[in-house]
Amino acid sequence: MPDAATTEGFRIPDGLRPTVDAAIERAVNDGWAARIWQHDASVWSDEPEVRLAIGQRLGWLDAPAHFHDDADDLRAFAAGIREAGIDRALVCGMGGSSLAPEVLGTAYPMGPAGIPVGVLDSTDPETVALATESFPPGSSLYIIASKSGTTTETLAFLAHFWALEHDAHREIGSKEEGDHFVAVSDPEEPVDSIPHSGAFRAVFLNPPDIGGRYAALSYVGLVPAALLDLDVGALLAEAAEMAEACQAPDAGNPGVALGATLGALAGRGRDTLTLVIEPAIASFGEWLEQLVAESTGKHGQGILPVVGEPLASPDRYREDRVFVRLSRESASDWRAETDGAIDAIAAAGHPVIELVIPDGEGLGGEFFRWQFATAVAGAVMGINPFDEPDVAVAKAATARVLAALRDGHAPTDAAQAADAAAEVLADQFALLAPDGYVAIQAYLPRYADRDVRLAALREVIRERTGAAVTLGHGPRYLHSTGQLHKGGPADGLFIQLVGAHADDILIPGSGQTFGMLIDAQSLGDAQSLDARGLPVVRIQLGEDPDAGLDTLIASLVS
Repeated sequence: MPDAATTEGFRIPDGLRPTVDAAIERAVNDGWAARIWQHDASVWSDEPEVRLAIGQRLGWLDAPAHFHDDADDLRAFAAGIREAGIDRALVCGMGGSSLAPEVLGTAYPMGPAGIPVGVLDSTDPETVALATESFPPGSSLYIIASKSGTTTETLAFLAHFWALEHDAHREIGSKEEGDHFVAVSDPEEPVDSIPHSGAFRAVFLNPPDIGGRYAALSYVGLVPAALLDLDVGALLAEAAEMAEACQAPDAGNPGVALGATLGALAGRGRDTLTLVIEPAIASFGEWLEQLVAESTGKHGQGILPVVGEPLASPDRYREDRVFVRLSRESASDWRAETDGAIDAIAAAGHPVIELVIPDGEGLGGEFFRWQFATAVAGAVMGINPFDEPDVAVAKAATARVLAALRDGHAPTDAAQAADAAAEVLADQFALLAPDGYVAIQAYLPRYADRDVRLAALREVIRERTGAAVTLGHGPRYLHSTGQLHKGGPADGLFIQLVGAHADDILIPGSGQTFGMLIDAQSLGDAQSLDARGLPVVRIQLGEDPDAGLDTLIASLVS
């Protein structure tokens, strides 16, 4: 039986405890920790081709040590940016390339010499326009982040801002527009595929064996961290300390304990991971959502992360839940506020895992702990946690829809009007599997007031169905939970919320607009889900999405 210290803070019901203990014992007895650190891909598969592919995705293990000596160079780079009169930066990327920078920019206070760092990971034209207004040419640095160098959305953002910079420099007779761009990519073909990268101010090349969603502790996160004037050295030191702990060969290994527990619980039907995160570090949840969903959601199984859902009474939850509460040690007041709900949930027989980040430590250790734990969970579940076989399906469908739009042949769109959608949804709610979930996919610009409406819609649906309800924003979720939607258990109901584009923006050199691109992405994903026999309800909210949401919520309540 695992050492009690291993699972301190793990409240596992008696009926599930033997399964969890067996998974941890198996990981220890089979030497998984040592084998993972030796890059032994047989932990996950016996198939030679799969093992070869996995072996090319384990560079994240060495990232804390690999980038340790880069801290001074990154500080010097950031100082040079400030000296050039650039006072803000925008990360243009998708998936892991955008989510890790978002965590660093929102979960930490900016350092005294830092500049604001924003993230653009939506092709919605209104969102692109707002980002352009907030990060204008001449005073902004654009971080073009793409592991492959071919990410459709990222290259569209580059084309947009490059054209704006070119026009701005032409007005003042300068040809140095590349000084406002840097790339974060992989060596050789990937970075060479990024247009104009040879003219960029700087190019940061990651080791090619670091996958996108495992890249938080690479240049993907470290370049934005340096611009924010965060302590890059401390971030990596925290990660290195956790990495050392994750080398332990016994049950005291924190990554093995967490990963084996989650994998074992998923095997017993507890595959809905409900994340209860301290508000100050809440953005960590969306990074974690991508890591877990995209890593485990394939071959008909997967762990569904639920982020941002308010805690409820235990009787509101089905027996598919496991809860993880994550907070810093200093957040004792917040833990006290949530103790009652968490204790009641545990007393009702739901697994509860408590993770507390010690004072003086940041999220560097948590980035690493969860990467290691997710890899271990994949081994318990018998899957490859480093591929994403179903992401390409939606990309191909998007390309087909885009081609049709460019040719003037708009695909059939059976979107429902907001005032007529309640009846359609009621029929689908009745067909939802007992262990099914509902995924709201919002292809809309994000505003605080709109987030409140979306949260209200989410709560109404949970009340109607009793199911877990997730909320993802398109196209961001395509690089995150989209893999689980299509490759995981076939028990989801997908509600796409789309709006009209009053003011569209041309993507230079492409013959298409951002509005066309986001419409193609939503339609393409809907087609991909439908092709798998999964129910999709598209709801057209019109030119005033907030009014459409109000109508939809009212119709579901009445």
